[in-house]
Amino acid sequence: MEFFKIRKDIPFMRHARILNAVSLITFVLAVFFLFTRGLHLSVEFTGGTLLEVSYSKPADVEAIRKTLTGLGLTDVQVQNFGTARDVMIRLPAQKGVSSTQQSDKVLAALKATDVDVKLKRAEFVGPSVGEELAQDGLKALGMVVLGIMVYLAFRFEWKYAVAAIIANLHDVVIILGFFAFFQWEFSLSVLAAVLAVLGYSVNESVVIFDRIRENFRRFRKMDTVQIIDNAITSTISRTIITHASTLIMVLSMLLFGGATLFYFALALTIGILFGIYSSVFVAAAIAMWLGIRREDLVNKSGAKKEEDPNDPNAGATV
Repeated sequence: MEFFKIRKDIPFMRHARILNAVSLITFVLAVFFLFTRGLHLSVEFTGGTLLEVSYSKPADVEAIRKTLTGLGLTDVQVQNFGTARDVMIRLPAQKGVSSTQQSDKVLAALKATDVDVKLKRAEFVGPSVGEELAQDGLKALGMVVLGIMVYLAFRFEWKYAVAAIIANLHDVVIILGFFAFFQWEFSLSVLAAVLAVLGYSVNESVVIFDRIRENFRRFRKMDTVQIIDNAITSTISRTIITHASTLIMVLSMLLFGGATLFYFALALTIGILFGIYSSVFVAAAIAMWLGIRREDLVNKSGAKKEEDPNDPNAGATV
């Protein structure tokens, strides 16, 4: 599908140095905030008390959240669990306060607003469990990165794999930098969003790299910069359609999904926006600077006859 077609190639690579300098500064700032401020980890990682309560009618999650905030409890997670009448509450660990004392205090406050509320389950999540979750999350991130590199190295060539991984890690670190700078809560759902962004960003890079490979086969007299500019320009329509439709869905979760989905959707929004940027200006530029050549992808004997890049009938439509 193609809503519009740009007849003249846009010289993206002409501005690659300036845009990648901006990207490098953003990346360095993100790393700086990660080391100086750190991530504001949720109960899943730090440990705390998990409560499940049941109401006789659909629960007002916002009212419950305000009640707990009135008790002086911060970083409390309140969400529906299973049905509209069941609510899950996560409380961070407090020094000098046991899990039982926390549970009794919260239940008493909830009963003061609704005498029919019942406690279904109360569990204490220890720091060791949170540490294990953090380690498993890092392992998952590492396996995703390794899998992407292997896939791209087999499908294209090692230079493309290196370029794509640098671009994708660039997106991940910047997302984490935003969460560190603003001290937004980093939970398991946010970690899931980060892993989703990795796969989403590499998809855009693969589309551009695939068109670069196709252009190397089609246009024998064009240099590498012209090949890349043509590849990016010819996939702009597809990029706009794909990312706009995805952003509509993600922004709907961000604006109307409530507190439970807010940070998950926020991480996805940041990742999608930077994913577009990194695929065009980071991945493609790094591949260019690594010295990708026609010979890396195409046998000279199997190259096709050159086509006019401005010919509306040349090549496939994306």
